[in-house]
Amino acid sequence: MGLLTSIFTWWNGATLGTRIFSARKGSRVGSDEFGNVYFEGGVAVHGGPRRWVIYAGANDASRVTPEWHGWLHGTQAETPDKALPPRRAWQAPAQPNMTGTREAYRPAGALEAGGKRAAATGDYEAWSPN
Repeated sequence: MGLLTSIFTWWNGATLGTRIFSARKGSRVGSDEFGNVYFEGGVAVHGGPRRWVIYAGANDASRVTPEWHGWLHGTQAETPDKALPPRRAWQAPAQPNMTGTREAYRPAGALEAGGKRAAATGDYEAWSPN
């Protein structure tokens, strides 16, 4: 990301001002598997600690893992590595929202999936007002 991009655009990642603010006013408390970095510093409007995230890549809130989402919103006081038990073997890893990508869910009958639906089975009767 170039210098001009980091100064003027917020949608491609943190701006230069946000990075400077985070370095001066906040302390880094951790990061997640996506490379997002989490900070804490100062006091928020509601009186609790002010917490924020600097995304690795595009700014997309669905890229925050559920564990860190709880910490960001004050549900838990400690960071996820201290407050939560380790991830179980059967738990799927967190995944960002795939809408608009090739990996997005496309049910049978969707235009992107070929547009062919299964034939009706006869258990449906159309409603008639009379």
